[in-house]
Amino acid sequence: MPELPFFNSPNKWNTAKNWIVKNDPTFKSVVQKTGRQKITLKKKRSPFEYLLRAIIFQQITGNAAQTIHDNLLSLFPYKRPNPKYILKLSYEKLRSAGVSKNKALAIKDLSKFQLEGMVPGFSELSHWEDEEIIEQLTAIRGIGRWTVQMLLIFQLGRPDILPATDLGVRKGATLILGKKRDITIRELENRAQHWAPYRSIASWYCWRATEL
Repeated sequence: MPELPFFNSPNKWNTAKNWIVKNDPTFKSVVQKTGRQKITLKKKRSPFEYLLRAIIFQQITGNAAQTIHDNLLSLFPYKRPNPKYILKLSYEKLRSAGVSKNKALAIKDLSKFQLEGMVPGFSELSHWEDEEIIEQLTAIRGIGRWTVQMLLIFQLGRPDILPATDLGVRKGATLILGKKRDITIRELENRAQHWAPYRSIASWYCWRATEL
């Protein structure tokens, strides 16, 4: 499977968005308003570092999460998190950086998985199927399906991921479809059958619709 089949190519992105509009014309307005904008990948050094940051950012505001993340990185040489070192850190040390008890447990579990070779690098993951990656990484404490879906979209550039539980995607789809109430997860999944094999791109347009 190619690592970035669409996001690095304007032509392939155009193919995807034209497909979406053709199969679901309600997207025409948001596609036109967003113009040449498309998904921008800002790849982390490793899946381990991406997931570590994802754990920190769960369920708290961006500024607060960034402060805690910075505090945590300051504990490591060159601010590069090391799983072996994390496992040696006391929970009190992690808490002193602002990490909650549950997140400290999740970070320890992530580090254990990393050392046991259960968190493959991006190069290896690029050859795995989407559901294989989701199954592998959601075995880690504190890592849910949505978090792995974000990794699949914004780190691996997978084109056909539908984060159906994401409130922004559901809200954007509701706006695009002109519904008077927020669509349900089941309704979104059914509608998204029209968007395959480009559900990542359609989801991105749903996010944009909430900003427009």
